Amino acid sequence: MRSIVLLASACVVTTSSSVAAAQNPAAIEHHLRYAVRVDGQPDVAMDLLERMRSYHVPGVSIAVIDHDRVVFAKGYGVAAFGGSKSVDSTTLFLAGSISKPVFASGFLRLAEERKISLDADINTLLKSWHLPESKFTEREKVTPRRLLTHSAGLTVWGFPGYALDSAVPSVPQLLDGTPPANTAAVRNDTFPGARWLYSGGGITILQLATTDITGEDFPTLMRRLVLQPAGMMRSTYENPLPMSRRGEAASGHEQIDTPVPGGFHVYPEMAAAGLWTTPSDLARWAIALAHSYRGERGGVLSPAMARQMVSKQMHQQPPYGEGYWGLGVAVIGDGDSLSFSHGGRDEGFVADFFMRPASGRGLVIMMNGVAGGLMGEIERAFAEEYGFGAPPRMTRTIVAKSASELGAYVGRYVGAAGKDTVRFDVSVAPDSKTLQVYNSAGRR
Repeated sequence: MRSIVLLASACVVTTSSSVAAAQNPAAIEHHLRYAVRVDGQPDVAMDLLERMRSYHVPGVSIAVIDHDRVVFAKGYGVAAFGGSKSVDSTTLFLAGSISKPVFASGFLRLAEERKISLDADINTLLKSWHLPESKFTEREKVTPRRLLTHSAGLTVWGFPGYALDSAVPSVPQLLDGTPPANTAAVRNDTFPGARWLYSGGGITILQLATTDITGEDFPTLMRRLVLQPAGMMRSTYENPLPMSRRGEAASGHEQIDTPVPGGFHVYPEMAAAGLWTTPSDLARWAIALAHSYRGERGGVLSPAMARQMVSKQMHQQPPYGEGYWGLGVAVIGDGDSLSFSHGGRDEGFVADFFMRPASGRGLVIMMNGVAGGLMGEIERAFAEEYGFGAPPRMTRTIVAKSASELGAYVGRYVGAAGKDTVRFDVSVAPDSKTLQVYNSAGRR
């Protein structure tokens, strides 16, 4: 067994080639690209449906934003493997951690309405539960700002969710790690403000604070604060998704060609992982935040608060990647090239979005299969049309190796992506001329 370190970037949005003279968003579906060009070989453009089959991803939905408009929205494939129901632009997907930035904008709006200081001790905002004091909080306190920038020094990176037929804990049970919670207690294990450490548990504390402050149930509150003002009319934080709406939803696929039992997991950690939405609705939210950022009508926050949200407030450093965080979003670039973004991962679902508020351009991708490689290929197709949205591609030269030389690379590789363990197996291909790589799910 060999050990490697995989650094998970906070944000994949970087400046790429110059912007094309005339963009054709529909061209994205036919111009997927590998991350690596091979010197001396044709640079192949790939079709999205072909790549979905290769990655065993049943369904994908995309929305392209250009000059503050959704100029392209389309679904591909099916809502569940082996099914006949097609994915379209209205199909609901679980957003995973993209739930966090949408929630963050709602919390910031509440903070503006109620004049809540982002630097207040979080325990002064909580009524039904309190974060235990410890040696870590004697001088520095956990605050809303630190919770939103993942710098509060708290545990519990993410959440696996609960099977549909399982008992689901209350939010206080979640935060204390008591049955039937399936995650540990959310507690300080370092000093608030000392360093960046992603904590879905911290966002769940803020979820509880919003309901304690207002007395409203969380889905209703988020509908009032952010979903309706942003025009996200198909979206909901209701979790589990009501029976009356399950026909609108895709089923997640954690394993190859196998739907998650019941279609999805339940996430009582709604702020951190429980948003049901569409790429078009997420695009509307990103556009509304961009309006606020530029001081225009149609936003969800005041200009000052929107600019705070997408400003660089905390430095994310290795071993957890390299980048900067605003209030609930990853931030990269400056001025006209500034982008805010976030990725998402729930049981059987992955998603990603990025937005440049100065130009009103961005991309949202959601899928009901676990394939980060496909996500990257779609983002590179967008970058080819729009000049940003993916890291620059690499060019490499093929070097012939004998089967015995290739054998030196054979084995199981284990690494870390954030707090996740990543495993993949390398073997010599049947032609004895190349290597083949399979991830832990059996995808090549």
